Amino acid sequence: MEGFSLKTKGAVILFFLVLLVFALATLHTSDSVYGKDSAIIEKGKKVYKKYCIICHGEKGDGKGLIGIIHRVEKSGLVWYVYPRDFTVGVFKFRSTPTGCLPTDDDLLRTITNGIPRSGMPSHKDLSLEERKAVIAYIKTFSKRWVEEEPCDEVIEAKMPKWVGTPESVKKGEKIYVKMKCWECHGYEGKGDGPKSDKLKDDWGDKILPFDFTTGTLKRGSSPENIYMTYITGLDGTGMPSYEDSIPNEEDRWHLVSYTLKLMKRVK
Repeated sequence: MEGFSLKTKGAVILFFLVLLVFALATLHTSDSVYGKDSAIIEKGKKVYKKYCIICHGEKGDGKGLIGIIHRVEKSGLVWYVYPRDFTVGVFKFRSTPTGCLPTDDDLLRTITNGIPRSGMPSHKDLSLEERKAVIAYIKTFSKRWVEEEPCDEVIEAKMPKWVGTPESVKKGEKIYVKMKCWECHGYEGKGDGPKSDKLKDDWGDKILPFDFTTGTLKRGSSPENIYMTYITGLDGTGMPSYEDSIPNEEDRWHLVSYTLKLMKRVK
């Protein structure tokens, strides 16, 4: 770079460094089907319009045709499950702590498996590429995905062998009472606790506590899924996270054991 001043040389070097950083960032984004690549988002938009818009709405606010029908009929106690409002960026089924955005794998799991006892079907029929693309598009509905950094902590459920044993069930019953789970779910887990008819979600819609004695948990009814529900909570609902209030790992699994008894899966 003969003939250039030291200041000019520095500016040129800085310019090329900026270009390099930009190129690497672009490469990283383009390689990720969960990223912000415009082609992937456009593909996800097409998938959304074909399979999702009827419930979740054009704006992703849960006010599609089916969503409107649900809300019109709610006064007659027909529906208590409404399409997710993506614009607020609040999700129930996560592997992240309460208040955090879900991981891409969390969203993929819901889209793939669907949600029992709701209008959300399984979309295993879609290709993996289509499912990942629609996740990228869903993220465009809420500014949370742009303004917030993802939480570093991902919660894992590693079930001890003793879960479901009579001793564990007995300890879990004491925790169930201590944590006042009965106030919503009732002493027998039938969803008929004293607060059961007073619960509303973040959108003001009436919600009902789960009846453990019948049906399947929306997240899934395996011991691991029950654990995840207790520890991550169900954001947007009255179901809190017990990650802080039950810090002892064994106690968490004892509560799972008692829940399994309420579900008549252990004695």
